[in-house]
Amino acid sequence: MVHLPDAVVGDAQTSLFAWNRLEELVDVGNRMAGQTGEAAGAEIIREAFEDAGLRNPHIEEFEIPGWWRGSSSLTVESPNERVHEGSHQVVALPGTPAGEATAPIVDVGDGTYEEFEAKSAELDGAIAMATSDTPESADRWLHRMEKYVNAADHGAVAFVFRNHIEGALPPTGEVGYNNRPGPIPAVGVSKEVGARLERYAADGDCEVTVEVDCRNEPATSRNVEAYVGPEGPDEGGDADEVLVTAHVDAHDIADGANDNGAGSVLVAEVGRLLSQVDDDLDSRVRLVTFGSEEIGLRGAYHCAETTDLSNVKCVINLDGACSSRNLRVGTNGFDELGELFRSVAADFDAPISTGSTISPHGDQWAFVQEGVPATMTGTTSDQSGRGWGHTHADTLDKLDSRDLRDVATLVTEAAYRAAQDEFEVESRSREETRDAIDEGYVQELKMGGRWPY
Repeated sequence: MVHLPDAVVGDAQTSLFAWNRLEELVDVGNRMAGQTGEAAGAEIIREAFEDAGLRNPHIEEFEIPGWWRGSSSLTVESPNERVHEGSHQVVALPGTPAGEATAPIVDVGDGTYEEFEAKSAELDGAIAMATSDTPESADRWLHRMEKYVNAADHGAVAFVFRNHIEGALPPTGEVGYNNRPGPIPAVGVSKEVGARLERYAADGDCEVTVEVDCRNEPATSRNVEAYVGPEGPDEGGDADEVLVTAHVDAHDIADGANDNGAGSVLVAEVGRLLSQVDDDLDSRVRLVTFGSEEIGLRGAYHCAETTDLSNVKCVINLDGACSSRNLRVGTNGFDELGELFRSVAADFDAPISTGSTISPHGDQWAFVQEGVPATMTGTTSDQSGRGWGHTHADTLDKLDSRDLRDVATLVTEAAYRAAQDEFEVESRSREETRDAIDEGYVQELKMGGRWPY
């Protein structure tokens, strides 16, 4: 088995290249897809690619259905009048339409399919409220999109998504997906506001008004790319390629430090380290940061649709990769990729967890759905669900530069090994992928307008 030279590993363990770029990214503030901050973030990454000595760093633009936040509020009309309009209490969910609705709150708990069915008779004309949690009894993670669509399908006139993490942190997250804007107004509320609404609803007398002001208009998003290693066919060469990817956009209420500023700067750092062993690579490594992941994986889809996928050996996608130094790798059923990362972890005596479920959550899905071998690579965390992600609290102080360096070391080693001729991974056909997807995810993808088959 090949290994990175000790000098490169030593560089990875002492470098502040990635951390310094992460500070630049979080200082941009709002990096919402299609907005000026996302463009600024893309330029920071392009400059990082250039500083890393990578080949042909460039930005590629594409059109998306953009969303701009206005003001939002949730007013309790009864039993005790109270207005919630602070950003620590309530935020609109991207993809929501503008609108206003006044109706009783119906609490559907964690928003499982069974809980929606149990409250079906009460939901027509009501405002549905569900938590951001997934119960331990569920066999997979339940996405907010499913809860939102279930609410609309049961006749609800608005949707309230309440955080299960305390700290006055209303959660955000896309609900429009490919059917933007969605059919009913939607807001996220803090755990504390949600607890009050739950208490009132349990007494059977809780009427609220949800009001959302926002814009759904076309916008321009951006991918950033660069190369290291031998030239691919588009450059006049004949090498296949390994993609190392992440998304640079983040929700507008957050700094997006872990989701996914860390992933973006890790891509640049992996490229910088691999540039020191450029001549050792048998495959080209293409470094890509996607725009518009948070509102439909649109940057990844743009990349997949404009790439000769028959030339892609595998994709290593980084998302949420600095909550610790312990890797978590979703292999999407490509066993060779799991073996690759486990061998790296073993050689570095590093903890790792892997899972084989084919998951549609993350930019790798745009490639996996076509049968391209791809991982979702992040790190483990003690927090439930997204933790600080998708809230105001996704800030730099939650992260540690030592974790970033350790993850960079492991991912660079994995990419280095993947770019050798001796590493082989078998792709799947579209049909094989379709037939292997868990029925629960089939249901979610169809509900969100994202079923690709």
